[in-house]
Amino acid sequence: MRLNEDPAAFEAFYRRHVDAVMRFVVRRVSDPHLAADLTADIFLAALDSAHTYRPGRGTEIAWLYGVARNVVAAEHRRTTRETRLTSRIAGRRLMDDDDLVRMEERIDAERQMRRALEAMRDLPEGERAVLELVAIDQLTVTEAAAALGIRSVTARVRLHRARRALENVASPQAVYVEERA
Repeated sequence: MRLNEDPAAFEAFYRRHVDAVMRFVVRRVSDPHLAADLTADIFLAALDSAHTYRPGRGTEIAWLYGVARNVVAAEHRRTTRETRLTSRIAGRRLMDDDDLVRMEERIDAERQMRRALEAMRDLPEGERAVLELVAIDQLTVTEAAAALGIRSVTARVRLHRARRALENVASPQAVYVEERA
């Protein structure tokens, strides 16, 4: 089919099959607006996939019903996902203006720490892991070493290297936290 190349051919195809497609759709959905949208979507999908139609495998309408089934099924999946997501937030309080102000204050307060984390991103994994645990998560070097499964001496060396690498990038407060023994 050359529906996408010949507007007159598409119009004739549409006129031949629109009633059958509409009946197909309204048997599956009860909202008239959704039925009209799905019918339009079906013909758009048919236009996009007209090159896949093979006359030897069946009639135009059979092929079009296959397209219609796919479009309707996709819509059902979409509404199911939407319903699931809506039910997940049902009963939860949405943020009011005071909540937004507090969130903005928190974001501003953490700006320096975000810069430090951004600077740490380019460190080697071992050094970054120790620095994050000590500087961000406030573990001692010994605790960080235990969490990473390395010796305390190794953790101290990695922490020293990470601090040196970040010396000129992040603020001293974010990187040079006091070590607790």
